[in-house]
Amino acid sequence: MVFKKLLGAFGVGGPSVDTVLSNSNTRPGLTLDGQIHILGGDHDVKIDQVALGLVTRVEVESGDANYDSTVEFHRIAVAGAFPLGKGERKEIPFSFPVPWEAPVTDVYGQRLRGMTMGLRTELAVARAVDKGDLDPVQVHPLPAQERILDAFNRLGFRFKSADLERGRIYGVNQQLPFYQEIEFFPPPQYAGGINEVELTFVADQQGVEVILEFDKRGGFLSSGHDAYGRFRVEHATVDQTDWASVVDGWVRSASDRYSSLRATHGFHGGQRGHGRGGMGAGAVIAGAGAGILGGMVLGEAMDDVFDGGGDFGDFGE
Repeated sequence: MVFKKLLGAFGVGGPSVDTVLSNSNTRPGLTLDGQIHILGGDHDVKIDQVALGLVTRVEVESGDANYDSTVEFHRIAVAGAFPLGKGERKEIPFSFPVPWEAPVTDVYGQRLRGMTMGLRTELAVARAVDKGDLDPVQVHPLPAQERILDAFNRLGFRFKSADLERGRIYGVNQQLPFYQEIEFFPPPQYAGGINEVELTFVADQQGVEVILEFDKRGGFLSSGHDAYGRFRVEHATVDQTDWASVVDGWVRSASDRYSSLRATHGFHGGQRGHGRGGMGAGAVIAGAGAGILGGMVLGEAMDDVFDGGGDFGDFGE
């Protein structure tokens, strides 16, 4: 993809920038490669900096209101200060590292509804900055993420939507100030026990944290009580696992746990009091399959697990 925009902040006849990606498709932990083409205008200028940033839309909760904010979440400078003469052409090659936690935007060659991602070029001249336009980017899942998503699909789960929410997940070594939720409706064999599944991935160089929430928007228990599962999958073991069986076990464990608590405690059951410092409260259900570590607890309000706090830069539209 190519974008080109006259930098109006520098006035008529200012420099223009044209960024070309070799391939707009990537995965977490890989790179986006390309070249930035800069063309001088009708007078000499000094370029202070050329930078690239990944931007996306994040849902922000503020009081009783929710709104979407365009956020730059990863940025690198690809060139420092240099003079640009009248009509001069300059090419800057780059290799932009994609964070391991970058959210997935495309699966099976199709965009996940609700997701957007772009690489933005910023050219700064004499302290004047124009953000420029976005070059669309497609982030495809890592093998572990792909196997798990495929397992949900094979088991009959129907994709609902995906979004990014500001905040951090309790107990997870999370680098970005937001997390992705991929939401599914369950097939009939699970529908009696759960109403909805929300899947979150937090990847790093060694593996992927898999976080599951069940019935976040209501269910058998009193308001704010959900089943919460967290599992660790190592990249090296991803091909040693029957993922359909593992995911089926995760979901049935949540469903059975709900049924048991419903029968024992009615609508007021569940473990309380674990707060932010005791995720071990509640029944722990071990993960199944090679290279999978983790368990499931019945949580108190999910604000204790998915913390909506944390600040990040808002770069506007």
